[in-house]
Amino acid sequence: MSAPQAIADRVEIEALRAEFSDAAMMNDYERLASLFTPDGALRMPDIPAELAGREAIRVFGGNRPAAFLVQNSHPGTIYLDGDTAHGRTLIQEIGRGRDGGSILNFAIYHDRYLRTEDGWKFTERVYEVRYLDTTPLNGSFREEPAQASETASA
Repeated sequence: MSAPQAIADRVEIEALRAEFSDAAMMNDYERLASLFTPDGALRMPDIPAELAGREAIRVFGGNRPAAFLVQNSHPGTIYLDGDTAHGRTLIQEIGRGRDGGSILNFAIYHDRYLRTEDGWKFTERVYEVRYLDTTPLNGSFREEPAQASETASA
């Protein structure tokens, strides 16, 4: 693989990972599901949830346990192998459950990727919580995300 191709692949995979966090925070599980291959899996043993296929991932969004979630993803590792790759994404989350409980955690996504006609997609994403704090959050949150206005640059 050429160096320019490897750089392009890494940039595309980082964009995929960022798109996942954005879709999760915006409660856009239709978009989130589209980031997986048709038979892709999202596994979250600590929740617990075992989601196989885009439809299961999409449906989970309407039933997710969090009332609000802020997910910050940080670059981890990417190991390229032709049209496949694997890596890790480092995560920090803060949220409140529908039951009123709070979470602050640090986690890792263990990822597998596949290059498709539509770009890189997740074939598997396994969520591993490394630190969890359930101390009640004192702050407040906005029920609906604010819509960003689009401005044209001159």
